[in-house]
Amino acid sequence: MESYLFQGIEAAPDTLVVEGWHKPGSLTVASGAWISFAGSAVLDAGEHALIPHEQFVWLCVESGKAELQWNTTNLVLTESDTCILPAGQVPATLTVDSQAVCLWMALDGPLAATVVRKMGALLHVPLKQRALPSQTYLAKQIVQVVVRHSGTSNATYQLQHLMYGMLASQWGQPVAMDAMLSHEIAKVVDTLRAGQYKDNFSLAEMAAISRVPMETFRKRFVSEVGMPPLSYVLHCKMERAKELLRDQNYSVREAGAEVGMKDPYHFSKQFKNIVGISPSAFVKQAADPNLPRVPRKREKRHLKPESSEET
Repeated sequence: MESYLFQGIEAAPDTLVVEGWHKPGSLTVASGAWISFAGSAVLDAGEHALIPHEQFVWLCVESGKAELQWNTTNLVLTESDTCILPAGQVPATLTVDSQAVCLWMALDGPLAATVVRKMGALLHVPLKQRALPSQTYLAKQIVQVVVRHSGTSNATYQLQHLMYGMLASQWGQPVAMDAMLSHEIAKVVDTLRAGQYKDNFSLAEMAAISRVPMETFRKRFVSEVGMPPLSYVLHCKMERAKELLRDQNYSVREAGAEVGMKDPYHFSKQFKNIVGISPSAFVKQAADPNLPRVPRKREKRHLKPESSEET
């Protein structure tokens, strides 16, 4: 059977390309978004043509390095880098220098575009992002489940759970590597979310919230979440900033201030380190000509009425 994603490559068990397809159950269809295909591949050096689809495809380089050429967009993807290939008949290739291991899943349904946007991606052009360790772990679980139950709806609810786990992780909700977060770590994650990442907590302050000694807190956070606390906070701040820039028409300065970075230079530098492009370049890419821009509702300043003297 030819691969869903790669032209001219056969996909089968015990080969370098393993994949399967999911038949969604009735409740899954009613939810509006589901995983239709998923797979993994060990790609040798060379240029690999991708098959265009009408579904959005989440693609992750688990290890190695690959360069994506999609229309006029070039993205260099290294370990744990991801992007979402927009739906549509646009030719694309993945060029590998040595060897790369990739994971992917296709999102289908009338609300798939909403899920894609909530994943921090754009609908009309691929955008490089960094996957959280929990997301890579969940993606591998998705591939295993789809391959094991390919062509059936036997695991439809499990796949929905895993898909929404990836989405929840993207937005800083308490998702651990292999189970729910402990109460102590979840308390810190919830505190960060409650302030919409405006606060700049130090490691010591986060440890104090958890009521766990600082070094113990740091080790437990890395063990449960998969990355250091401050790196996790920075990831969440940039996801929040992307939403403000893309959906709420915030300026670069305003978005930076909203996530606790009042220095525009510092914010732009951190944004580029995490997202891969500058905030201004992100705004330009996010300006999909097919989508109307929603004007931002700015708060009206209520002025005190001038007092009039009685005559």
